[in-house]
Amino acid sequence: MCGIVGLFLKKKSQAPRLGALFSDMLSCMAGRGPDSAGFAIYGATVPAGSLKLTLQHPDLAFSWEQITADLERHFRTTVTHAVNSTHAVFVLRAGEAALRRRLREAFPGVKIMSLGRRIEIMKEVGPPASVLDRFQVRRMRGSHAIGHTRMATESAVTTAGSHPFSTGQDLCLVHNGSLSNHNRLREQLRREGIEFQTDNDSEVAAGYLSSRLRRGDTLAQALKQALKDLDGFYTFTIGTRHGFAVLRDPVACKPAVMAETPDYVAMASEYRSLTSLPGIEKAKLWEPEPATVYSWNAQTRE
Repeated sequence: MCGIVGLFLKKKSQAPRLGALFSDMLSCMAGRGPDSAGFAIYGATVPAGSLKLTLQHPDLAFSWEQITADLERHFRTTVTHAVNSTHAVFVLRAGEAALRRRLREAFPGVKIMSLGRRIEIMKEVGPPASVLDRFQVRRMRGSHAIGHTRMATESAVTTAGSHPFSTGQDLCLVHNGSLSNHNRLREQLRREGIEFQTDNDSEVAAGYLSSRLRRGDTLAQALKQALKDLDGFYTFTIGTRHGFAVLRDPVACKPAVMAETPDYVAMASEYRSLTSLPGIEKAKLWEPEPATVYSWNAQTRE
C-alpha cells in the first residue's frame, strides 16, 4: 500500500513546529507501510555557491571526519558536517558533478541521499515511529516536509529502496503505487546522464522529473508531461526548494486527501493522518482530482 504525507507551513513563525506536526502525520501512516520510512525536510538555506549534502552509511561507528578531511583537501574549501544516526549533513562550496564524482571514487560505500541548498533526506528500514525517533524529527524545523512509509512491492526492503528519492538539487519524490514502464524509462534516462542508485520504480519517476526540469520545463509542465509518459498507478508528492506539489494518475487509483487553513497546506494518503493538525476541524478538505497538478510555494508564505 504505502503511505505518503506532506506538510507546507505558510507562516515563517511556524517553522519550529514543523518536525512535531510532521512526525504525528507520518507515524499515523505506519499501518500502510511498516517496512521502512523516510522524509525530506526543507530547513535552513545555505549561502549561494554552497551545497548541502546528506550522506548515509549503515555503520553507526563510521568516521564522517574522514570525508570532511578529504573534501577539504580535494576542493580546497571549508567543510562542516553534523551527524544524525546513520546520516550526516555536510555543507561546502563545490560543483555538483565534481562532488558526486569524488564521493563515488573515494567513498563508494557512502550513499548520497540528497543534495541542494535546503533539502535533507533521511530514511531507514524499520517501523516509522522508530525511524522518526532515531532521527529526532520532532526537533527539526523548516518550511515544509514530505514523507513516506513503505510496504515494498517493486524492490527489496532496504534503506536505499526507501523513499523519498532525489535525483536533482532540492527535488525529491514520494510515491504510492507502481509504474509499469520504469525499466525502459530508466535506460533512456541513464543515456541522458541521470544517475540511479536502485532498481526501484519510484526512483525512475524522480529521475524523469529531473530530466524534464533540465530541459527547461517548469515543475507544473514536467508533471503534466508525466501524465503522458509514466504508465501505471500513482499518487506523487514532490518536494522542491520552495514548496511541494501533488499529482494523481488519470484514474486516481491511489488515495489522497488534502487540507488547507491560513497556516498550512497538508496532504496524506488517509484523513486520519491529518487529524492531529491544529485547526483541522475548520480546514478546507478535498480529494485531489485525477490528472491535476496541485502546488504551493514560498510566494504563499507570510
